[in-house]
Amino acid sequence: MPYSSSLTDKEWAIIEPLLPQKKQTKPPKWTKRQILDGIFYQLKNGCNWCDLLCIFTALLNMERCKSLVKNFE
Repeated sequence: MPYSSSLTDKEWAIIEPLLPQKKQTKPPKWTKRQILDGIFYQLKNGCNWCDLLCIFTALLNMERCKSLVKNFE
């Protein structure tokens, strides 16, 4: 178990049957357990500010572009 937020085998045995089964067209890149472990890790540890900065910078730039377009209309 690599992280404290990772599912134990006991927890996974309870959760796995509750997940929807999908017809597989190709092998998945990640298992459902890996996906849930990633979600739980993110929920427990949050996100780095530098990651948020990239998102907000992109949004800010989009708003600037929109205002520039409006000024030309």
